[in-house]
Amino acid sequence: MASVMERTLRILELLSRAPGGLPVGGVAAALDMPASAAHRMLGELQSLGYVRQSRAQGDYALTLRLAAMGAAWMGRAGLCDIAQPVLDSLAAQSGELVRLSVAEGDRLTWIAVAQGAVNGLRYDPASEQGETVNLAHSASGRAWLSALPEEVALARAAAQGLAPPDGATPGSALRIEDLARILRDSRAQGHATACDSFLAGMAAVAVPVVTESGAAGALSIAGPSARLTPARMRALAPALAAAAGRLAELAAGSAWLRGQA
Repeated sequence: MASVMERTLRILELLSRAPGGLPVGGVAAALDMPASAAHRMLGELQSLGYVRQSRAQGDYALTLRLAAMGAAWMGRAGLCDIAQPVLDSLAAQSGELVRLSVAEGDRLTWIAVAQGAVNGLRYDPASEQGETVNLAHSASGRAWLSALPEEVALARAAAQGLAPPDGATPGSALRIEDLARILRDSRAQGHATACDSFLAGMAAVAVPVVTESGAAGALSIAGPSARLTPARMRALAPALAAAAGRLAELAAGSAWLRGQA
């Protein structure tokens, strides 16, 4: 049975994916808990200032308190100050979306972004920032895994699950042997790619960010697959690798990128 702490954190994580809020019944159903328990915990979170209710009997949504805490932590950690100029430069050079993901334990999380597309088709997934990266189906996940020992990489991907995310092209399911081949190819070419396997119509190329402490994360360029073709991804790979190398050089300014946080 889940502890009170686990349930509380799961409620916060659930509401972080529903900016418009959710009713008590929706929270209870999503987390498989009694409605009475969900109501009680939401009330406690509301009294502490982490959750708000727009009206009586209305949906519950997060306040800005958690976001402010996260922004303050990111600022003090120096992570965005270090990374953003590198991301901005690569976005301007590539004309596409650039994202940095960082590793913490067995997870990879998208934490910083720069948009280089100024007109036409553009990929701008604001809802994914702060989300855990799908290791098996995204270019970022594959790039990070490719920098790990194969046994460790496959175990982490299997633990997260190999099912394709919602929105991927039908037929994107992977077997563990398929992922092993993808990771071997990624190591050989020095970068990982994904096309339609994470989101239909979207392609991405990524490289790991490797510091003295090991694989600290991944840097990616993503955009519509009609524009970000395999040939263009290969052409952008050197600039992407150079930017990742620059981030690795700057890692001494961030305990998180050093893997010492």
